[in-house]
Amino acid sequence: MFTGIVSGQGIIHKIKNNVDYASITIKAPVGFSKNLKRGASVAVNGVCLTAKKGATDLLEFDVITETLEKTNFKLLSKGNKVNLERSMKANTEIGGHLVSGHVDGIATITSITANARATEYWLTTDENLMKYIPYKGSVCIDGISLTVNAVEGNKFKLTIVPHTSEQTTIAHFKVGTQVNLEVDQIARYLERLIKGAEQPTGSDISMSLLAKAGFIK
Repeated sequence: MFTGIVSGQGIIHKIKNNVDYASITIKAPVGFSKNLKRGASVAVNGVCLTAKKGATDLLEFDVITETLEKTNFKLLSKGNKVNLERSMKANTEIGGHLVSGHVDGIATITSITANARATEYWLTTDENLMKYIPYKGSVCIDGISLTVNAVEGNKFKLTIVPHTSEQTTIAHFKVGTQVNLEVDQIARYLERLIKGAEQPTGSDISMSLLAKAGFIK
């Protein structure tokens, strides 16, 4: 589990394509890998990966074919920068929102406009994902927790302040850039809860029971 608060930017050091997976080596910023153990989870551009080695500035990961196909990893090449985040601890301050590291799809930058000191980015994505992206809701873009400032059809807008651009790969985004998108988990759980309640099951939980208990109004 992660928070969407990027810890640092890594640089793709090597990519080796194998039959049904790829091995990716990333040069991490100084201090990022301190006390990192083999098998630990690391978010790379918002994708949860397992470290093959611990306490080294050259992080190694194996990425399966499904992950390559569903994320922007297939577009990465040597020298590209990626956002990195260590997995959260129980006493971690959640400065962003709860992020699983399981990417839901790809979003594409369609426009970039300056607005005072901030920059506005419009993105498009699959219509099936837009129902999980409400105005003022949270999304995770390439591992960055961000707030949605407008929604129109299959498009949504993000307003980025200078600090976020400086600390992440957003500064390198251009029109046409494809980014990893993870929608808010709470929206998915609510949908599952409501759909499940609409269908007869052996469970004693129902929408009326949840309302009576004060969970919904």
